[in-house]
Amino acid sequence: MPTVGPRSGDAIFANVDRVNAELFTLTYGAIVCQLLTDLEEVEEVNKQLDQMGYNIGTRLIDEFLAKANISRCVDFKETAEMIAKVGFKMFLGVTASVTNWDVEGTCCNIVLEDNPLVDFVELPDTCQGLYYCNVLCGVIRGALEMVSMKTEVTWVRDVLQGDDSYELQVKLLKQVPEEYPYKDDE
Repeated sequence: MPTVGPRSGDAIFANVDRVNAELFTLTYGAIVCQLLTDLEEVEEVNKQLDQMGYNIGTRLIDEFLAKANISRCVDFKETAEMIAKVGFKMFLGVTASVTNWDVEGTCCNIVLEDNPLVDFVELPDTCQGLYYCNVLCGVIRGALEMVSMKTEVTWVRDVLQGDDSYELQVKLLKQVPEEYPYKDDE
């Protein structure tokens, strides 16, 4: 298992400015309710939540890299461990673990011990198929794309869907080579 950088998720979480957890949870719930009202189709809401998360992730990665003070991850396995051990703790205050690696080391599951986004939430029968926390899939996908990793992130298990835990599958589709701007001196 890779060693966690100089600053662990707990240390960073202790020093990060936070908003009230209930306010955060209720605000997120209001956004999801509004999307359900506006878009009407559950699948469209799932897509919109993923896109919102993607946009958040593309910006959140900068804060993560600045505050976590970590060196470049060697491979996808180390990257997944950083997301689970440092990222989720830093931004949501929850602990996560990485499980179910495939043979190639390109696909794994991240299991959340807790999910603060779902406090006070009960999905009605009309919302079958809604991945209420799909924003998290988008955040991971957006953040990883900014560090040259094209991924697919989906929910495997969701307590709101009747499962026993919250589990995301993160699949590395391709490692995008970094492109450097042309040289000005030529």
